[in-house]
Amino acid sequence: MKKYALVGTGGRAGLYIEAIAGTYRESAQWVAFCDTNQTRMNYANRLLEKAGAAPVSTWHAGQFEAMIAETRPDTVIVTSIDRTHDDYIVRALHAGCDVITEKPMTIDAARALRIAEAIEQTGRRVRVAFNYRYAPHHSKVRELLMNNTIGEVFSVHFEWLLNTEHGADYFRRWHREKRNSGGLLVHKSTHHFDLMNFWLDSSPEQVFALGDLRFYGRENAEKRGETRFYSRTHGAPQAVGDPFALPMEENPQLRALYLEAEHEDSYYRDQSVFGDGINIEDTLSVMVKYRNRTQLTYSLNAYLPWEGLNVVFNGSKGRLEMKVEENSYVNGGGLREEEGNLDACRITVFPMFGAPWEAAFTAGEGGHGGGDQAMLADLFGTPPADPLRRAADHRAGTLSILTGVAGNLSMQRGTPVFFDEFEVVRKLRGR
Repeated sequence: MKKYALVGTGGRAGLYIEAIAGTYRESAQWVAFCDTNQTRMNYANRLLEKAGAAPVSTWHAGQFEAMIAETRPDTVIVTSIDRTHDDYIVRALHAGCDVITEKPMTIDAARALRIAEAIEQTGRRVRVAFNYRYAPHHSKVRELLMNNTIGEVFSVHFEWLLNTEHGADYFRRWHREKRNSGGLLVHKSTHHFDLMNFWLDSSPEQVFALGDLRFYGRENAEKRGETRFYSRTHGAPQAVGDPFALPMEENPQLRALYLEAEHEDSYYRDQSVFGDGINIEDTLSVMVKYRNRTQLTYSLNAYLPWEGLNVVFNGSKGRLEMKVEENSYVNGGGLREEEGNLDACRITVFPMFGAPWEAAFTAGEGGHGGGDQAMLADLFGTPPADPLRRAADHRAGTLSILTGVAGNLSMQRGTPVFFDEFEVVRKLRGR
């Protein structure tokens, strides 16, 4: 029986709380929760009780080492705010624990280096929860490329669309400050850059990026003629009828997790997406050159009418296209199995000389196109042999975030950024 402790009991934590208390209760058990907010930890314990498990001890963030010393978990699961991931990961490793961390593993190169050095010093393991690798349609693309279906891949165009429900949500929360999240190129695009590394079985060497805040934020709203402003939804008459407002009092989960927890830390989950203080981009374009010479053009826009992706691979033997439409959601505000579940997906192969054909796959059920449940089985169950090598370690976590980190640096400098400038990359490559 493996023992687990959790640090960060916000919206994403529920996935792990319910899995270990439910499906995997015969092989895993919770021993402790840790957070800056007691109200949220109490809610986490209510989730345990709802699943038929006993509540566990709760520890304030300042008691992290004491929690590990007393409850002796085998693994610490990190689902806290992004900028704190490295701190908890490194402290857990030095306390003798393995770690499972939500993406992004961390938000910059210096923090990634700290994690790599701690792993080297302690011999412990870090797994990064890249659920998208496990979604059957993404796994199918990996299989097709591994099987040389379109030959050597020369170029990729990858377009990710966030809509005005899910995309807007990043501009209500702590993510809207780049110091917390690294911006969408790190927090959100780490998924997509990891998929690229996974699909191509390669890693980046050069990045150039452009980005701007064009839709969200007060200044942009004023330019479009908006005159109705408010700082947050709760208690604001101006928010009534606004499709971008988030009325937490109407949602039991959001009310319990955030509205009823505000008195402890003054964290407001429902800030206006057209307020001041937003310093992340909502419109992003990136070019990447990989070590295997593949070229990527990538775009992310966070205010579009539908949610999903278009990705095309151009190779020496043909072309592969995938279009995915996902169910949109607000983090922590609905059924977990509906978060990013698959609405539609089509994978088409266009041979260089031959008729196009549709690639068959069994669509996944549940969150993130079926990726959540398959990932949980890999983390907490007894997974079968996996020729696709979907499990992601700290190397995968580092290389995925560094594409976004390099993109942020490129936007600042106006020049390409080469991966060799990062000490952590040189360490991972043994140089």
